[in-house]
Amino acid sequence: MTAAAYARLRVTDPGRWWAVARSWRRWAALAGHWVTALTTGLGRTAASWSGAAASAALARVTGLRNRLVLFRVLCWQADQAASEFAAALERARQLLTRAYRRGVIIDDDGHVHPPGDPGAAAEVSAALTIAAQADDHAADQLERVEAATHRFAAPGPERPACTASPAEVRRWWAGLTTAEQQWLLASEPSWLAPLDGIPAADRDTANRLLLEERRAEVDRALITATGGERDRLREIRHGLGALADRLADDDGPRAYLLRLDLGEEGRTVVAIGDPDRADNVVTHVPGMTAGLASFHGELSRAVRVAERATELSPAASTSAVLWLDYDAPDFVDEAASARRAEAGAPALRRFLEGMRATQDGTPARQTLIGHSYGSLVVGKAAAGALAADEVVFVGSPGVGVDSARDLSIPAAHVWSSTSHSDVIQYAAPAPASVARKLELAAAIPIIGPALAGGSPHHDLWFGHNPSDPSFGAHTFASSADGGHLGYWEPGSPSLDTLASITLGAAR
Repeated sequence: MTAAAYARLRVTDPGRWWAVARSWRRWAALAGHWVTALTTGLGRTAASWSGAAASAALARVTGLRNRLVLFRVLCWQADQAASEFAAALERARQLLTRAYRRGVIIDDDGHVHPPGDPGAAAEVSAALTIAAQADDHAADQLERVEAATHRFAAPGPERPACTASPAEVRRWWAGLTTAEQQWLLASEPSWLAPLDGIPAADRDTANRLLLEERRAEVDRALITATGGERDRLREIRHGLGALADRLADDDGPRAYLLRLDLGEEGRTVVAIGDPDRADNVVTHVPGMTAGLASFHGELSRAVRVAERATELSPAASTSAVLWLDYDAPDFVDEAASARRAEAGAPALRRFLEGMRATQDGTPARQTLIGHSYGSLVVGKAAAGALAADEVVFVGSPGVGVDSARDLSIPAAHVWSSTSHSDVIQYAAPAPASVARKLELAAAIPIIGPALAGGSPHHDLWFGHNPSDPSFGAHTFASSADGGHLGYWEPGSPSLDTLASITLGAAR
């Protein structure tokens, strides 16, 4: 590492690169307004003007509209490159700050004077490595954007079959030229957007193109909707607005929109930070009542784990993913059935398989966290082959099996925590467990009822309590007064453990 490299990193301001990313994001938004205006104008003109001149004019305007769509694609790709570069610079500077606190001195010429502590020198070296790798990647990405401004080409007719695996989809996509990929992103976003095996950055671009269309669809449907359907659409419209705000958010790491579906209460998959380039990925599967309208709170839980992991180990990049691609139950009677978890498990397995396929370089450590009913979804997914390194259950009503040995993930990589104040362990007992408690209450005079009612049930509605040591998972502490949602509170022991599991440092 040269002295000049140290000096450059020391004075580099990541905020300038965040500002560059914001600018490209805003250009994409502005171009979106132009596309909408042109699309509306095209429809009106086609309805009122015909003939050769009309056809020629419409063709020219359609071409302009298509180029604006491509311009949006390129803006978002430039935004992605600048955002990830800024995020990497922030981590590198965190490492420098840690080294400074341990006594490292970097003089005005960029020369490093490390103390006897070799750890401080290692942090400086890691900081430079992160910055150099980020610089190379950003340069490659921006070259891709620049190349696409000169050529825009339709690919051949070959497309992956609907039964293709994510790995097969990835190979097909990688076999296309940059110009062909850009053409597909701009021309066929609705087909590309949900495909597992397409890199996260490209899926994000396709889904962002679709977001405004989906909002317009909901607005049109609201005009004639009544009753419960109108209420559902209003909730979805609210969720789409909040999602759009998060995607445009200028504060913090960039969001990637990986899935969007307006069925039921709405479904979405959102990543914070590019999961394809991360060292660690933590995926959060929420439980009962989760829907598009409530995505922000669920996403924040995953983000807290990633942020804490970065605080503990800034040398490693961590991406947070909210996976809300199943129909979460809304009421207790729906949550009493495993049907929705069973229906969602294959999609979760395929999504994780897709993240393995699109990983750029060394495979990331994949940590999968299921909360409440979401732990049952994770349990059902883990009963089959699952591309995850660690599986974590929190606040679980049971995970569909009675032992960690019944999962495809080795028991040494299965974790569980349930707060003493989490009502789930008292409110979701198996009938046999209730009978045993009643027997205990009747068998011991005076204190029997207190003993029976004051301890959690070992057998829950969907199987043995995974937080019971006899289940075979690693159990970890959570705040005694955390209730059902306190596992991610800053400063809680459970948040620190979740971050350590994500980093592979919780043994």
